[in-house]
Amino acid sequence: MARSDSGKDPAKAAARAWLAREQRAGRTASRPVLGLHLAGTVLAIGQAFLAASVLTQAFTAQPLDTRLLVGFAVLAVLRAGLSWGTERAAFAAGAAARRRLRTDALTRLLHAGPALLRTRHSGDLATIVVDRIEALDGLFARYVPAAIFATVGPALVLVAVLYADPWAALLLLGCGLLVPVGMAIAGIGAAAASRSQFLAMARLQARFLDRVRGIATIVLYGRADDEERALGAAATELRKRTMRVLRVAFLSSVVLDLAAALAMIVLAIHYFTVLRAGGVTAPLLWPALAVLLLAPEFFAPLRTFSAAYQDKLHATGAAEALVDLPPLPEPEPQRTIRTVAAQGVTIAFDTVSLTWDPARGKALDGISFRVSAGETLVLAGPSGSGKSSIIEILLGFVRPDSGRVTINGADITDLVPQALSRLTAWIGQRPVLFAGTIRDNILFARPEASDEEILDAARSARLDSVTATLPLGLNTVIGEGGYGLSGGQAQRVAIARAYLKNAPLLLLDEPTAHLDPATEQEVLDSLRRLALGRTVVLASHSSAAHGFGGRRLDIRDGHVVAPQRGAAAAGAA
Repeated sequence: MARSDSGKDPAKAAARAWLAREQRAGRTASRPVLGLHLAGTVLAIGQAFLAASVLTQAFTAQPLDTRLLVGFAVLAVLRAGLSWGTERAAFAAGAAARRRLRTDALTRLLHAGPALLRTRHSGDLATIVVDRIEALDGLFARYVPAAIFATVGPALVLVAVLYADPWAALLLLGCGLLVPVGMAIAGIGAAAASRSQFLAMARLQARFLDRVRGIATIVLYGRADDEERALGAAATELRKRTMRVLRVAFLSSVVLDLAAALAMIVLAIHYFTVLRAGGVTAPLLWPALAVLLLAPEFFAPLRTFSAAYQDKLHATGAAEALVDLPPLPEPEPQRTIRTVAAQGVTIAFDTVSLTWDPARGKALDGISFRVSAGETLVLAGPSGSGKSSIIEILLGFVRPDSGRVTINGADITDLVPQALSRLTAWIGQRPVLFAGTIRDNILFARPEASDEEILDAARSARLDSVTATLPLGLNTVIGEGGYGLSGGQAQRVAIARAYLKNAPLLLLDEPTAHLDPATEQEVLDSLRRLALGRTVVLASHSSAAHGFGGRRLDIRDGHVVAPQRGAAAAGAA
């Protein structure tokens, strides 16, 4: 059973520790912001003293000193410039922190690879990288400098008030101490409310993304009205939780306003009594005006902190999601980083084991095999037997729990990712196509390729027969995920990519799944031509794909059952 936020919940404790570290790091970056805030406070004190002097001269019928007005105007201009500089410095501090955190989060996600999607929703991960890191902007841009300024700023003003009237300084100090106490009382449970709001937002975004992807199925089964009501209910829940968080900000502001109003009322009554008893003379009027003008400046840093307190609540909710991202691996002993020759690729698996979920057992259990350069290996077996796990290891998406995988004798974990990427071309059962032209999608494999090379790749993949029927040919725009192309046509784009990349290792993971027999045979014919002179690993349970040629390796429940030679001459192109 999960504990409440009592300090013993490991997830919440980790989030608090992470947030504390980030705040310490943020103090260094926020020094320019804090310095500008303090400089603005000093100028405000000067303005208050000058304004009190000008008003004292006016009310006591003394000659007006124009130098005081000029000085006040100069300080006002300088203060406006400092305000602009403070905003720019705060933006820079927040942007730098967001850039650093987003880079760290993306590094963790890229290191985890596609395997992370087996346990996490893509919409949830997108929310973390975009919205939750964006929610941390206020922590570094406003809250961290405001938390320090809320202590140092009032202290500066208090020194000035002490010079003018010690009694007023004691009054402001007492009213100022009420503010953090009241904010603490108003903020009880605020962090939990912020976490609840972020959770509702993530659920709504994930649900909306799923429904957009499956909109055809929803309409087909007549569930559009039901889904509309469900999305409406999720949006209503998010609105309610957001209002709970905003209520905390309102209560914090109310506490501050009450303390400031109390101080101003007491000061006004006090000085009215003093002036009524002693007369409107310069020695009595100047301290009264100076203190009354400085009182709002005393509460200004506290008001800044109160406004930024909401950013701390958002950061608390975002921290739990960020610490839940997969960690980067522990640094390993220094090893020689290797590359391999791109001419001919030999693969070897030596007693390789891999577990995705301990509750479901091993996906691979002591797998061993070897694929020589230029050889084709067909991995056969039912769904869930471990074929795709082998492909993912070769792609570098996941590391085996035990055993060794080598490419041309080099351990795959020692290869730099760029070298492994250059060696490999991959075609899966659902090619990833991006919104844009067909040409752009082919160029994704090698952006520097010439037009002639693109056309050669399209012809080799038999894509030219498809583009010939389109008004704009290769410049035809397709939608996200290949919208506008059939399954077979989308696979031809993926095959054209592989031709353009011209990598010596070709990995095929169920490349003909979801295709009708005629289209499947056409795709296999294109793949046979592509496989010439390359090392090929084909994972499929399709009977047609098993006629692809090469050696067959049967896999059941993560074990090799019986490798055998396949003549497959009839399957040759």
